[in-house]
Amino acid sequence: MNLENEEAEADENCKRTKKMLSKEKMDRINELARKSKGSELSPEEKTEQQTLRAEYLAKFRESFRGELDRIRFVDEDGNISDPKDKTHSKTKN
Repeated sequence: MNLENEEAEADENCKRTKKMLSKEKMDRINELARKSKGSELSPEEKTEQQTLRAEYLAKFRESFRGELDRIRFVDEDGNISDPKDKTHSKTKN
């Protein structure tokens, strides 16, 4: 991998990291999970936990979708195609 590619990948990793939840929110999710295993959460804590989990899942899905969107296929001849492109050839039997 050349320097330009490494810099581009580092920039992309930085963008993905920004899309994830803050450390404070992740810590709170874990704190509520630990507490729920040992005792009952208050109604406010349950609501907070559901909200944080929903936000986490939304961010995770967004990040994962971004990863999938960057996938490219390379055939035996070295041709690169986008999976969204309907013109890429399918495996022949």
